[in-house]
Amino acid sequence: MTADLTVSDDETPIHIDTNKASIARVYDAFLGGKDNYEVDREVFRRVQEVTPEAAQLAWDNRQFLIRVSRFIATETRVTQYLDCGSGLPTAENTHQVVQRIKPESRVVYVDNDPVVLAHGRALLAENSKTHFSPADIFEPMRILQDEVVGQHLDFSEPIALFQLGTLHHYDGERPPADIMREYIDALPSGSFVAISHFLGPEAEEYCELARRMEQAFLHSPMGTGVFRTRAEIESMFHGLELVDPGLVLCADWWPTGPRLNPLYPVQHCIAGAVGHKP
Repeated sequence: MTADLTVSDDETPIHIDTNKASIARVYDAFLGGKDNYEVDREVFRRVQEVTPEAAQLAWDNRQFLIRVSRFIATETRVTQYLDCGSGLPTAENTHQVVQRIKPESRVVYVDNDPVVLAHGRALLAENSKTHFSPADIFEPMRILQDEVVGQHLDFSEPIALFQLGTLHHYDGERPPADIMREYIDALPSGSFVAISHFLGPEAEEYCELARRMEQAFLHSPMGTGVFRTRAEIESMFHGLELVDPGLVLCADWWPTGPRLNPLYPVQHCIAGAVGHKP
């Protein structure tokens, strides 16, 4: 079964395979959105069978994105962003956060999901400093040579590169660290890189939970979702200086205030960090 999604009368309809789960639509389901299909909700249900608080994975990732975007826009001179695997629009996207603080900020979103493409087209019409490219974020050289990226981002000036909730869904042959090395090598001095990733915790009680969630993802209609070790995630920041507090649980990266309630076990299974290129 496929669905056709047309953004306007003068655009070619976008064909969507509703028999196969997509990363963007599954995350939308985790966040309680409406831009998803039954096959995407099936992935969510399978992970919920492992942990009822499964949606917290997506919410922690989203809150991490918001806090990182606010930090870079407020505390650095960076005014251009390359958001890889942007996903579907929700409250407080990268461009909304950073342009509220620095209206001159330019944001290029990259995602090759057909539904995301439809929303990206609409985004182009409403914001002259926000752009979208339908490309594969796991092919860095193509992204770096992409026409939209090259037209709107100046690689002689610092750039903020986001890979948030993406690399744990990469199922190719290359190590994710190699993919990130290509991106990092191309970034100018003064740039920042933010990564969030499913974590296989060292503590046995959480490690078992991560292992079970990984199996739920891998045997679901999505077929991807790897929980990597702290060392494996840190290797993706090659040549970068991690911003304090380093690689920590997403919920622990500069939270908005004191923690009044304990974390759910699932929140121990997603981590993030921000690196600075000297």
